[in-house]
Formats: sequence, C-alpha cells, structure tokens
Amino acid sequence: MTGKIIGNSLSPRGTKGKTTSSQADESPADAPTRQVRRRPKNRRAQIAAESAAAFGAHGYHGVSMDDIARRLDISSTALYRHFPSKYALFREELLRLSGIAVGAVELPAEAVDWTPRRRVDHVLDAVIGLTIANRPTVALARWERRYLEPSDLQEFTDQFTAAIATLRKLIGEVRPELDGRDRAVRAVSIFAVVSSIGDHHATVPAKALARLLHTTSWTLINADLRGVHSTTPADRDDEQPQPFMHDLLLGKAVELFHERGYPNVSMEDIAAAADLSAASAVYRYYRSKSDLLVAAFRRTADRVSGAIAPAVAAADTPAEALGTLIELYVSGSFAERALTFVYYAEFSHVDQPDQVTLRHLQQLIITEWAKLVVEARPDLSIGEARILVHAAFGLVVDLGRAFGDHGISPQEKVIRLLETILLGEPLPR
Repeated sequence: MTGKIIGNSLSPRGTKGKTTSSQADESPADAPTRQVRRRPKNRRAQIAAESAAAFGAHGYHGVSMDDIARRLDISSTALYRHFPSKYALFREELLRLSGIAVGAVELPAEAVDWTPRRRVDHVLDAVIGLTIANRPTVALARWERRYLEPSDLQEFTDQFTAAIATLRKLIGEVRPELDGRDRAVRAVSIFAVVSSIGDHHATVPAKALARLLHTTSWTLINADLRGVHSTTPADRDDEQPQPFMHDLLLGKAVELFHERGYPNVSMEDIAAAADLSAASAVYRYYRSKSDLLVAAFRRTADRVSGAIAPAVAAADTPAEALGTLIELYVSGSFAERALTFVYYAEFSHVDQPDQVTLRHLQQLIITEWAKLVVEARPDLSIGEARILVHAAFGLVVDLGRAFGDHGISPQEKVIRLLETILLGEPLPR
C-alpha cells in the first residue's frame, strides 16, 4: 500500500498509476516530504507588531489589511482570525503606547526613600528608554490618535494625561516654588521633546540620544522663566481684508484638514467651505486636493527658510541669530496654528515627487538651524543639534494642542522654552 502511494505521487505525466522498478525500490525516507507551515504560537503578537510597523511608516489611512497580510506572508483570512479589522490593530497599538507611558512614570516601592531628583531621573530614564525602543510608532500617538473612536480616544487621552500628571507632581517636588500651570507646561514639554524623535529619521548613537534627551529634559525643568506670566489672548482684529480666492481656498482646506484629517475631506467640502457652488470651481485654482496640501506646506517652508539669511546677517552672534529665528518661528506658528499642525500630521499624504522636494527643503532648514546651534554650543555634534531643532519645532505644536489659547503657555513662554532647548538656557532679557 505504501509503495503504491509513493509511486502515484512521483510518476511522471503519462505513467500515473504505474510503478517503475526503481520507484518500487524507494523507501519513504527517500521521498520528498511536504513542508507543513505551522502557525507560530505568538502569531497575534507578530501581527500586532507588523501592523504597528506598517502604520508607523505609512499612517493609519495608508495601510490596508491586505498590506499587512502581505508583510506577514499570510492570507487575509488568517489575519482576520486574530483581528476583526484594521481599526482593531490600530487601536491595539495606540493603547499599547499610552499604556507604556503610564508604566514609564511608575516608581518602584523603594523610591519612597529616594531624593526628588533621583525619582525624576528614574522616570526620565524610563520614558526616554521606552520611547527610543518604540521610535518607529511613536508618531502614531502624536498625530494619528484623532482617528480613534471616541471611547478609545478618551481611554488613550486619560492614560497620557495621568502620565503627564505624575511627571508634573515629581517636577513640583524638585521645584516647589513653581505653580501648577508652570509645572504642567514643563511636563508636557518634556514628553513632547522626547517623543519628537518619532517625527524624523535624524540619528545619533542610542546612548548619546538618551543622554541628550535626559539633559534637555532637566534644562526644561531648571529653566528660569520668571517674568513670563499666563496671559489672556489678545482680541484679534475681525476687520481683515478679503483674501484672493486661491488664498481663501488654501485657508479653508487647511482648516478642514486640521479638523477632520486629510483623508476625510473632499474637494466638495473645500468648495462648500469657500461658498463655491461645486468642486469644479476649486480646480480652477488647484489641480487636486494633494496640490492644496503641497501649497500649504510650501508656504510654511518658505516662511521659515526665508527668515534664515536676514536673521544671520543682522545678528552679532549665532545665539542672537537663533533668538531671532525662534521668535519668528513661534509667532508664525501662533498665527497659523492649524497649518503648523497639518504640516506634521498630513505629510504622508503628499504625492511622492512633492514629498522629495519638501523633505529636501526641510532638511536644509534643519541643517541651517543646527549649524547655528553647534556654533553657539560647541559641545554638541551636528547630529545632536538636528535632534534638538526637530524637538523645538515640534514643541510649538504640542503646547498649542495641550493648552490652546487659554494663556497657560503664551507666546513669550514658548519662545523661552525653545531657547532653553536649543541654547541650554533662555536668552538674557
């Protein structure tokens, strides 16, 4: 019986069912064996990790279940056995990240006997270490969380709020003279600086990166921000001149991208926001929705890059030039909060050729700022300076999201915080 099965399985076309003498002499050990693919015991964790990497690289809307299945070399059916939807995978990763934040600020039992500074050191090391370990997906928590369903977003927000509140309390133990709002601003700033490494690919060795982030966190805690008080935002002048149509469309598009997310906005939505009768009217000014996004990003990049040469030419020192650039960057970001957020959150939706151009321009801006940082602080490498410039740019967005226009983090305070990050301390006034 065994020989008959082997003969049938190996006989060439035209000899099926016939057994040659050489085949009859083959033993089962000589026959090729069928490879059986066994399901890994940790398949669910493997799927979660691979999907997280995909989301981190392409964003939530840039990944499909088929993409994830292909990355794992499994069928979509096998994928759905573990997770019912792409959203379930996305939710799992974001809540994992927020859970990590809560765990990072927990102190061991023996910390009750530690000094306040040692407790802060312990938490900073944990937050920084876990952020570096999860760098490929950290940006999801920063920019894609708005795609969580309301109950999940609440859970996510509550966890991060609890982590920030713990750090805020520890900062108060080190600097009891600070009021609650000032401690909150510094705690948010530290989380923003550390998590900013998820926004870019600038690299330095892991130990040097951890040391840089740790030192910068302490400069934010120790910074002297006296003379900066919480303020009520000034009333804006409502009598603004009517913009040209292409500017009006760009402004309305950015507002919608900020409120809903780029994938959830149509050209019809933009036309309606600008009081146009149909989407076809928008196409007279912009070829596509992506074209609007590129125009918005180019406007931001041109504003920042155009300020560099005049600031350097007018300054006596690199620190003075940086001071001017920081003031211009912060004031521009405050004036266009939505655009500044969209610049970070929606970059992946720009068409690839435009991404290349915009990234090149962004790298030039970062490099020019970083050169000034190194000239002002020769102890830093150019790689470390790039990390700090990215952190400073991102901080403006994070403080705006956390505190809005409630006066808790006014423009002057944000300027001082950026000076602290880039120069090690606020500039004298």
